[in-house]
Amino acid sequence: MALDPHVQTLLESLGEMSGGLSAMGVEEARKAIELFGTLGSDVEVARTEDLTIPETSGDIPARLYVPEGAGPLPIVVYFHGGGWVIGNIASHDGICRKLANASGCAVISVEYRLAPEHRFPVAPGDCYTAVCWVKEHGTDLGVDSSRMAVAGDSAGGNLSAVTAQLARDRGGPPIAFQLLIYPATDLTMSHPSVEENADGYLLTKADMLWFKGHYLTDDADAKDPLVSPLYASDLSGLPPALVLTAEYDPLRDEGEAYARALQQAGVQARSSRYDGLIHGFFGLEAVIPAAAPAMDEAAAALRSALTP
Repeated sequence: MALDPHVQTLLESLGEMSGGLSAMGVEEARKAIELFGTLGSDVEVARTEDLTIPETSGDIPARLYVPEGAGPLPIVVYFHGGGWVIGNIASHDGICRKLANASGCAVISVEYRLAPEHRFPVAPGDCYTAVCWVKEHGTDLGVDSSRMAVAGDSAGGNLSAVTAQLARDRGGPPIAFQLLIYPATDLTMSHPSVEENADGYLLTKADMLWFKGHYLTDDADAKDPLVSPLYASDLSGLPPALVLTAEYDPLRDEGEAYARALQQAGVQARSSRYDGLIHGFFGLEAVIPAAAPAMDEAAAALRSALTP
């Protein structure tokens, strides 16, 4: 399918950024991604609360979004994208607000520590700590943490998949569902879509190498399952999953490969490709109308998994 005309307009309006984040410094790229957080930041939810999750090396910031509805509501632990290097609560504020309202679930956005200041395995450790904390403090948060999902986009999708594997392997906490939005699942970067969509579609191959270089200390770590969940020797016993992908995304093939691998391991999983769209489209329905069904699909999947 041809590139969506609204996507083309967006890429043209972004100018230099459409040529890749790797040309920017880390701090400049971090400021750039926060612009996306303004798309939807005016969406009202019933309640928000800024929190800190204790961790031995320092507190992890988080923000709780609670939509209208009789509680306690199920909880979605959301990990933002940004290549493990950029992104924060602010950059994904709009997405979390919209996802909470659309799904009828509370959402807690976790600001895990970023590379290069904090390289692998810090981010997976922070994310696992977060789901354990949410499970233990559900009553304090006013949510039903016995009905918990993990969700995230791009690097956050990677961390959601990794966290689900850690929870299975460490005996909890129980996770009922994984929402993986164009996740990075294979940092060897060996799938055809990496080359097919290497340039011109917001996320570039050069960006991916830049993120990878900041995140990993040793390139050999690319096959560690905590870096690339597709390399896990056993995917059985994981929570059901929905994997959203985009046609013009370097990460398209590895996301779909992960869904197939889950299916082959007996996990209830499916992938859903959005033709004509690019990496980063989720939550951008204000400028890309064709993105709207993805939010609806994600919300419906969460409701089905988490509500009686």
